Amino acid sequence: MIALTFAVPGATVPPMFFRPVPLAAWTIAAFGAYFSGVLTLPVAFAAAPVDVVVTIPVLKDLTEHVGGPHVRVVSLLSGYENEHTYSPKPSDLIAVRKAQILFEVGLGLEVWVSSLVKNAGNPNLLVVTTSRGIGLIRDHQPHDEAAKTGQNASPVGNPHVWLDPENASIMLRHVTEALSTVDPEHAAEYRQNQATYLRRLDALRAELLERLRRVPDRRVVVHHPAWPYFARRFGIQVVGTILNQPGTEPSAHHLQSLIDQIKKERIKVIVSEAQLNPKIPEVLARETGARVVVLTTLPGAIAGTETYLDMLRYNVLQLASALERP
Repeated sequence: MIALTFAVPGATVPPMFFRPVPLAAWTIAAFGAYFSGVLTLPVAFAAAPVDVVVTIPVLKDLTEHVGGPHVRVVSLLSGYENEHTYSPKPSDLIAVRKAQILFEVGLGLEVWVSSLVKNAGNPNLLVVTTSRGIGLIRDHQPHDEAAKTGQNASPVGNPHVWLDPENASIMLRHVTEALSTVDPEHAAEYRQNQATYLRRLDALRAELLERLRRVPDRRVVVHHPAWPYFARRFGIQVVGTILNQPGTEPSAHHLQSLIDQIKKERIKVIVSEAQLNPKIPEVLARETGARVVVLTTLPGAIAGTETYLDMLRYNVLQLASALERP
């Protein structure tokens, strides 16, 4: 075995302190250290993580599961805000300016994101719309509310696609493809992480469908039209909606119609949301004897919903329990 011994210039070291060192254990960095007078061990530098910005916490969770240690993710919303009416902060602008990828849902959910991207001035930013390829559900708005607000149902479709786990799997695929494009070195790992997560998602979906199979009456009134994909997947029947347009107040006529319907049809459950003011659902409950169950459309808004899978489980189990009560 070849051995290399040397002394750092300017240092006085007794000969007995010299030890043979295998040449194979050193890199060229050791020779550089000799000439600089400072001896340091060679260091392996890992590639910097991919900087990703997402609009909502669902996308943060999906991205972190796929990307693992190779991504650094910032979510613009924390889970407590209303995604329709969110107003970006200066820190959001900075995050987008530094990012390599931005994941959005699209479908008009984040009406504020296009101006944020434009103002960030990041020409290399890859913007990925994760709802692409998902079969959409149109919103249906009562005529009296449409006349009052002057707005029509979305010409594209309801944007709350992630509340159906089947749709989340499509969104996950877009995340995996984008990360693999920007960071091809770890593409195989990203695909493996995607497959692992999809197995967990499939198992949870089967578990929750089995739980709801025991619930005979699945009729609900909801706070705002966030639930059509969730309802379709889990067999929930949405018979009424309190707020038919984000940021608007329901008319007195609409509320009275809901009260009459809840009483006549004996609807037992009103679904409120952690991101919305609970006042109107609570008024309806007092007037009709129905009970309010508070669910969440975004992870993190309620204790125990920190991940997407946690949120799905929480929403289904809370709703099933409320529907089963006499």
